[in-house]
Amino acid sequence: MNGKNLVPKWVRIFVGLLALANIAFGISNYFGASALFQNSSTGIDLAGTAARYAGYEFGARNLAIGLALMIVANVGVPETIAIMTIIRALVELQDTIISIISGNFGVGTVVSLVVFAAEVFVIVTMFKIVGERDKH
Repeated sequence: MNGKNLVPKWVRIFVGLLALANIAFGISNYFGASALFQNSSTGIDLAGTAARYAGYEFGARNLAIGLALMIVANVGVPETIAIMTIIRALVELQDTIISIISGNFGVGTVVSLVVFAAEVFVIVTMFKIVGERDKH
C-alpha cells in the first residue's frame, strides 16, 4: 500500500490549505513589507532597504515552506507530511511566542494558536499512521 492511501483526505486538504496560505503570504511580502509591520508604532521606514530586505526574507521563508507543503500534500507520504508540518508548526509557535512577549496578543495570536493546535493534531495523526503501518 502506498503512503498516499494511508493519509486521510482531510490531512491532505488541510496541509494544502496551509500551503496556499504560506504561498500567498510569501508572494505578498515581495510586493511590500507592510504586512510584517501592520501594527507597528515604532516608526519603521517601510521604504528603507533593511525593511524591504527583511520583507523579502520573510516572504522567501513563507514561499519555500508553502511550496514544500504543497508538494508533500500532493505526494501524500506520512513521514514527509509530518516533517513539513513540524517545520510549519515551529514557525507558527515562534511567531505566537514573539507576539505574546511583545504584548501584541490579539485575534491574530489566537488564530495562530488554533492553527498550531491543528498542526499538532496532523503531526500526531501522521505519527500514528506510520506506527500502524510499521507494525505490519
